[in-house]
Amino acid sequence: MAQLGVLARLIRSKNAGPFMLTFDVMFEDEQTYRRVVEAKVLTKSSFAAVYKVPEEDILFFEHDIANAIKISIPRPYTQCDLDDGDAYGGQQHAPLVELKIPD
Repeated sequence: MAQLGVLARLIRSKNAGPFMLTFDVMFEDEQTYRRVVEAKVLTKSSFAAVYKVPEEDILFFEHDIANAIKISIPRPYTQCDLDDGDAYGGQQHAPLVELKIPD
């Protein structure tokens, strides 16, 4: 088993406007990308469970040519709302880093 944070070249989250967050998981090579995709650990369903977001609110893309996975969700609070603890959305990717990917 390896953590997604070790396998991915880049895991990041950021704003996709004031109402959406987007997550990017990018891989150095196709072999590692395929390993993660075929393991079915990072899916729309698993992401929904980790982030407590209804599946129907998640946009989930596996981009084979780019060796990347892109996920977008509604922000829990509008950007810069008084309850918004991360105005840039840059700290929301942390739970993905520790996902266990089988060998």
